[in-house]
Amino acid sequence: MKYMKIILSILFLTVMASCQKELLDKYPLDEISSADFFRQTNDMKIYMNQFYNLQLLPFATMSDAYDRGIFEFDDNTDNEINQSYVDDRWKGTRTVPASGGGWDYGYARSINFFFDNYKKCEDDFDEYKQYVGEAHFFRALIFYQLLQRFGDVVWYGHMLSTNSPELYEPRSPRNEVMDKILADLDSAAMYLPEGKSDNGLRPDKWVALAYQSRFALYEGTWEKYHAGDPFGVDNADPDKYLRKAVEAAEAVMNSGRFSIYSTGHPEKDYNQLFILRDYSNNPEIMFWKKFSKELNITNYRNIQFLYPYGTGVTKGVADSYLCTDGKPVSVSPLFGGYDTIADEIKDRDPRFVQTIWTPDAPWMIEDGTVTSWGEGVYSKLYTKSKYSAPTGYVLRKGYDPDVSTHDLAGEDNPAYFIRYAEVLLNYAEAKAELGEITQEDIDRTINVLRDRVGMIHLDMNSIETDPSWDFPDLPPIINEIRRERRIELVCEGFRWNDIARWAGADELIVGKRPRGFKPDDQFPKLKFPVDENGFIDPLKNLLPNGYGFDPGRDYLDPLPVDQLTLNPQLKQNPGWPVYQ
Repeated sequence: MKYMKIILSILFLTVMASCQKELLDKYPLDEISSADFFRQTNDMKIYMNQFYNLQLLPFATMSDAYDRGIFEFDDNTDNEINQSYVDDRWKGTRTVPASGGGWDYGYARSINFFFDNYKKCEDDFDEYKQYVGEAHFFRALIFYQLLQRFGDVVWYGHMLSTNSPELYEPRSPRNEVMDKILADLDSAAMYLPEGKSDNGLRPDKWVALAYQSRFALYEGTWEKYHAGDPFGVDNADPDKYLRKAVEAAEAVMNSGRFSIYSTGHPEKDYNQLFILRDYSNNPEIMFWKKFSKELNITNYRNIQFLYPYGTGVTKGVADSYLCTDGKPVSVSPLFGGYDTIADEIKDRDPRFVQTIWTPDAPWMIEDGTVTSWGEGVYSKLYTKSKYSAPTGYVLRKGYDPDVSTHDLAGEDNPAYFIRYAEVLLNYAEAKAELGEITQEDIDRTINVLRDRVGMIHLDMNSIETDPSWDFPDLPPIINEIRRERRIELVCEGFRWNDIARWAGADELIVGKRPRGFKPDDQFPKLKFPVDENGFIDPLKNLLPNGYGFDPGRDYLDPLPVDQLTLNPQLKQNPGWPVYQ
């Protein structure tokens, strides 16, 4: 009976932790705990399991029939748009919420409950230190996500009650919070195992360091590029974080445990990585989630990918792919032009056709019979709602054409959270931002990614000037590394965070609208307007003046009114009105 009460307490705690409520509305955790819990190693494992299914890992659930998992997280950026809605941030139409709005410390409270209680365990520390490492890892994720949204946040290192004085403290500067986040990841790396934990289904030392390279790069570039604007940091030290990003990424690279997935087939290996059925022994996927039809833990990724359903990759992405001579489309003699999709894809970086649907790509395979995208969808674009694609370019990445993997009752496509390719990109970018990058650095990062697809190497000493660079005032090598990051990680959920940390709204968002391809006679029933050059301009009527993003306000989210009222020391973020 006592053990049953313990289990019920933990189940209740899990439900509480998953609810998006304000901190002051939480039921006190100490009232539902048991004095006997946390006595055994397995108690800690049970407690930590709850954090694997929360929004800390945003691609962990994929339970919605319209969910494409990781591959929908670039929707409503300059990488991919959805014709049914435009993001309020990009439109510049957000308002201050009365409550909620993401200012939620429920997860922080749940993880700190662990820290306040785990030392009760009677087992040897070596038996349960992995779960202490996981707790440090998840606390880092919790506060990083708060920091990304709000900048300065309140750091809580232990569990608070409803009358704790810390609830009424001002926010801590973001760099102080980031220091604590990185320290948590140092602790995680110290306590987590060095080998793959549960075949990569739980984080290990190298996963913690990979995330540390991501987080440190974010803060370092944020401090560098927001210097002097309303989101700048007092006593900023971007180089400190950039060096931490290099250090963490290099540790992963030097571990010898990871490599870029390749079977020696450059024409398909990049595409195949995202549709593999298991990542247990994959050298590139560092941390992932397994789905199972038998356990009724399923998703609907392939079913959702069958048709465009109103989503489309942008011309900005398509134009980012270099030609096979290593030159941009704006200057390469190999570029075939835009008259047809066949012209456009000719002699391009092989990742183009492995990411964006082309007419000859296999769309459905059944009993060995292959139906191409051209036969199944391309020629029908814009004829029915399910064929609607606002830009004409449609995402292929992440879709498995084998119909045996398609199931309306639920599919078991795995999800991944971080891959080694990102670590290489983090390293290259941090070194470039420090002004210390060498050709050797390029060869062990960018060119390794290019080798997978058989793309010509990047030579940092002979970069072709691109008149269409997103950031023409920055050094060529930084522009090219940012290009490489965009196309390698496209539609994996990085784009908004990259634009935010680069302070790139002026160049990429404000007053801009995404474009699509240039339709030909094959699309007589085109539903979207075109621009003066004949390219699809899907938001022309909806946003005649382009995106209304406010660079003095919209990089961060507003704090809700109720929290500002409860704690006047919090203060509102720049550019947002203060309601009292």
